[in-house]
Amino acid sequence: MDSIFHRISVRKYEDRPVEKDKLTGILKAGMQSPSAGNQQPWEFYVVTDKEKIRQLSECSNYAGCAAGAPVVIVPVYKKTGVMFPSMVLEDMSICQENMWLMTDSLGLGGVWLGIAPDKDRMEKVKQVLDLPDDQEAFSLFPLGYPAESRPQQDRFDQSRIHYID
Repeated sequence: MDSIFHRISVRKYEDRPVEKDKLTGILKAGMQSPSAGNQQPWEFYVVTDKEKIRQLSECSNYAGCAAGAPVVIVPVYKKTGVMFPSMVLEDMSICQENMWLMTDSLGLGGVWLGIAPDKDRMEKVKQVLDLPDDQEAFSLFPLGYPAESRPQQDRFDQSRIHYID
């Protein structure tokens, strides 16, 4: 559980590839996530093509840092065949967090770049990756070996806890 208190948003990466076994571990962690009705709405695009990564980095005003990543995982969700469509974004958020914590535990760093529910961003990613009609982009997750480090902020705030006895 150290990754919960260690993980930071990493936006700068060393110029070295990420091993496939580490990527598989990250994807396994994502797929291990709980989901509403066990609907598992996710699919994943693992992008290492530099030109595609550059294009993805232009899909949002906040995604420029993705251009320097050796890999970008793009979690997408299915629009059809899910039992609880209103819960898909929650399912995807849990999945993304699992992936991020596993990334940290493997000595890698990444940053969660929001795409959904912004329709303009979602459409740009759909075009770059030529996604099927029944899939929507959820996020961009650039990752790699960190070229930066800093301690994580302590966000604990006792005043936000309310006990009802």
